[in-house]
Amino acid sequence: MHELDLILTLTGSLAAALVCGYITLRLGLSPIVGYLLAGLVVGPYTPGFVADRQLAEQLAEIGVILLMFGVGLQFHVEELLAVRRVAVPGAVGRALVAAVLGALAGVGFGWSWPAGIVFGVSLSMASTVVLMRVLADSGDLPTPAGHLAVGWLVVEDLLAVLAVVLLPALLAPGIGPAGIALAVVTTLAKVAAMVVLTFLLGDRLIPWLLDRAAATRSRELFTLTVLVVALGIAVGSARLFGVSMALGAFLAGMIVGRTDFSLRAASEALPMRDAFAVLFFVSVGTLVRPGFLLESPGLVLATLAIVMLARPLAAFALVLALGQPVRTALSLGLGTAQIGEFSFILANVGERLGVVDDRARNAIVAAAIISITVNPLLYRLVRPLERALGRRFRHSGADGGGVEGAAQAHGPEPDGRSRYRAVIVGHGPVGRTLARLLRQNRIEPVVIELNVETVRRVNAEGTRAIYGDASLRETLEAAGVADAVALILSSSAVQGTAETVRYARELNPDIRIVARSVHLRDAATLREAGADLVFSGEGEVALAMTESLLRHLRATPEEIDRERDRIRSELLADLGDAGGLTGGRAFPTVAAPPAAGADGVSTPIERAAEEPS
Repeated sequence: MHELDLILTLTGSLAAALVCGYITLRLGLSPIVGYLLAGLVVGPYTPGFVADRQLAEQLAEIGVILLMFGVGLQFHVEELLAVRRVAVPGAVGRALVAAVLGALAGVGFGWSWPAGIVFGVSLSMASTVVLMRVLADSGDLPTPAGHLAVGWLVVEDLLAVLAVVLLPALLAPGIGPAGIALAVVTTLAKVAAMVVLTFLLGDRLIPWLLDRAAATRSRELFTLTVLVVALGIAVGSARLFGVSMALGAFLAGMIVGRTDFSLRAASEALPMRDAFAVLFFVSVGTLVRPGFLLESPGLVLATLAIVMLARPLAAFALVLALGQPVRTALSLGLGTAQIGEFSFILANVGERLGVVDDRARNAIVAAAIISITVNPLLYRLVRPLERALGRRFRHSGADGGGVEGAAQAHGPEPDGRSRYRAVIVGHGPVGRTLARLLRQNRIEPVVIELNVETVRRVNAEGTRAIYGDASLRETLEAAGVADAVALILSSSAVQGTAETVRYARELNPDIRIVARSVHLRDAATLREAGADLVFSGEGEVALAMTESLLRHLRATPEEIDRERDRIRSELLADLGDAGGLTGGRAFPTVAAPPAAGADGVSTPIERAAEEPS
């Protein structure tokens, strides 16, 4: 019966998330809103199917681990250092403002100080997922505000991880000031020991494991290795050091992110994270009690005021005080006027400690649903408000130079490389030749390879190479297909070539795609997927052998061209698709030449037979 409950809970939760997520996405809202509403649909407070809450929470725990692993995987110290003078004091200051206001609001509604602290800290963290989506949709991700926002999110993520670790020590029952200090020192010592041990062993063991898994050329074994690393370090951190599994998963992600396998881990192993993260949001939604909005409207309004009014104003003021332009301050303020995944994680920690009750959880979930829903619309006010406030808050810096020069979004490449880029999939003999040709013509090649040794060698030679599967959208994005002039699939052994072509065409409708196939029958499929040119191994070998034979028979250049055109026409006729082989630009479709000898001109073979030996 337990197995049936598990299957029903998993199927019902994912089905509800699919329907609600699709509806909210079609309405132009974040799918996270749909996932939270899906939890309400399968929860105990609405009629119909009711998911097993205990099982949902257990599945959601895996979602939290994988979510934190993904955060660690995408954590880049360089991004934080580039904007540290603004992001660190700004994010910390804004978090303190929100935490203090949240704590005061909680105490004002009759809660204890520990409950108020958990509530306030939960309201201090913006959703990374939502903010990144808003910045990407608005085109602001590569701008100065976008660079600063990424650093800001990194700081908030670190604060959230630190809060998850320290809250159990700070909120232990019956502990005095001396006990709190001792508990904090002990916890930090455990964390420091775990971090040192994890990095000392992990920097050697984890790359070795991933190297062995990659050498098998098995996607399943590589994915399993990444999951075992994430879950193993998370569980080990809880068992051996008594700290949260979330911190262990974050550290595991940081270690994998420092290896050559980070992109492949993100693109192949972490789709499972997305599925379990959905279950995490659904499990949060199951705890929502709709009647709470009518019972405690004041608490909900106070929560919304902190999230959507006080926090944006604090961020705006801090960013302006730190010397940034009005637009950057507005982008940070309005973009972070929401709460999400870390707020739920911190609230769950408070509930497990017995500090907060369902009122805090319901208020946080209600504020999350409303703020995430409104946030994309709110962000559209950045430009109108910039025009309205520009004269009042005149600043000497321009948008292009506000964040320590980190925002050279539209200038030349910082290392002097060409601004033209072509992505090459595969670095065999064909890929190497094309990469050299591109460099000679001042076009920067970026290589995608699934052989990690090749990736290391190419990077050492000065050409950028990334380890990943080109049939995955994330890999193409990391390679820069969105602003590349060409995509060249130089290997015929690549799996999922048609998917690669489709994703590239979606990311960059104007990109020129040149593909390679083994068989003629595959050419039409690649053309339909969006390739401009397709070179088939069968066709090219036929043409090369024919040309070689004709040269040996001392054919004239005109005769060679005529025979080449004849073969092309025959190959296209065999495909049944006049444009299926290469498209008109490389293999022009021409009328078939007359049969040999029909125009009164002898063929090379006939002339060779007539000549005396």
